[in-house]
Amino acid sequence: MIFSREQLELLEDQTLAPYGARSSKTRGRIYPDHEPEFRTCFQRDRDRVLHTTAFRRLEYKTQVFINYEGDYYRTRLTHTLEVAQIGRSLARALGGNEDLTETICLAHDLGHPPFGHSGETVLARLMRDHGGFEHNKHSLRIVTELEQRYPDFPGLNLSWEVLEGIVKHETEYDKSDARDFNPNLRGNLEAQIANVSDELAYTAHDLDDGLRSKMLMPEMLEGIEWWEIVTKEIGWRGGPLSAQDRHAVIRTIIGLGVSNIVQTTDARLREHSIRSMEELQQMTFNLVGHDEDMYRRNRQLKDFLYTNLYRHYRVVRMAVKAERVLMDLFNAYRDEPSTMPTHVQDLINRRGLERTICDYIAGMTDRYAVEEHHKLFDPSMLP
Repeated sequence: MIFSREQLELLEDQTLAPYGARSSKTRGRIYPDHEPEFRTCFQRDRDRVLHTTAFRRLEYKTQVFINYEGDYYRTRLTHTLEVAQIGRSLARALGGNEDLTETICLAHDLGHPPFGHSGETVLARLMRDHGGFEHNKHSLRIVTELEQRYPDFPGLNLSWEVLEGIVKHETEYDKSDARDFNPNLRGNLEAQIANVSDELAYTAHDLDDGLRSKMLMPEMLEGIEWWEIVTKEIGWRGGPLSAQDRHAVIRTIIGLGVSNIVQTTDARLREHSIRSMEELQQMTFNLVGHDEDMYRRNRQLKDFLYTNLYRHYRVVRMAVKAERVLMDLFNAYRDEPSTMPTHVQDLINRRGLERTICDYIAGMTDRYAVEEHHKLFDPSMLP
């Protein structure tokens, strides 16, 4: 039996909640584009994101630990895949569109520069007088303009719903600017799921990486409510924390977090009698999320991670080095644009010098940025 696009769309109508996004009811694409015979528009969008250069580069971009610090730590790519996994689980449980959710999750960090939030901070500072830099906006810029893969249009020509989900990506560290995408409306269900999936993934997995690196020790977490609940749940009674114990801790945090989001969101949807995507987006707050107790526990754990991991001297040292690398590159390219590759120089007249430099640096991996720095500032290195 073959499932055509029309049959897949019919399955969505039969299985999704009334407030889930239907691919058959998409607001469409910016440019005329044929739709595939055996994929919905959201499935096609997902595949287009997966095949981008920007997506592949995430493998060598920092989450917390720079790539060459170890093979086992999260990178921006593995984080993205973990967000997508959590997002699909939530979408399936809540009656959302899994394909749309996955696409937004896979695209949400495409615009991150090298060296994580440190890289974003320095680019934002350097671009303050030249239009600024913010990775959400840059993600949108990548999929609408910078990826040049098709002869008939710039970017990927993704559907409205995916673009809206990228623009309305909101977490504690990400603020949206949705001026061109109905700024008075909340994100759709799938976008809201992507938001909470991102927060749950990075909180749990940064804790995992912190424990693996020994920057965090189990005894440091005593009194953290999440830690007390989870270690009791898995039966860990102190002493050395084995790899299996650590995996059980992280698995339990994610499992309990997902369950809480599903139950809390379902209760809110029922309380407000949500019957359509439009009603959901007209709410003054996001319905997808944790209850107050879980939010408080997450807040306590995040504060702990900020103080003890993100501000750990080893992480701060790398952040300082990263900022110096990107500042040196930016200033060197601005002082002498001909040090950039010819195909990058060719973009200056159209984009402007500073924006061209910013786009070039933002697209670099950690490894490439370090290599470029060596080539520009180490006389012994070949150009």
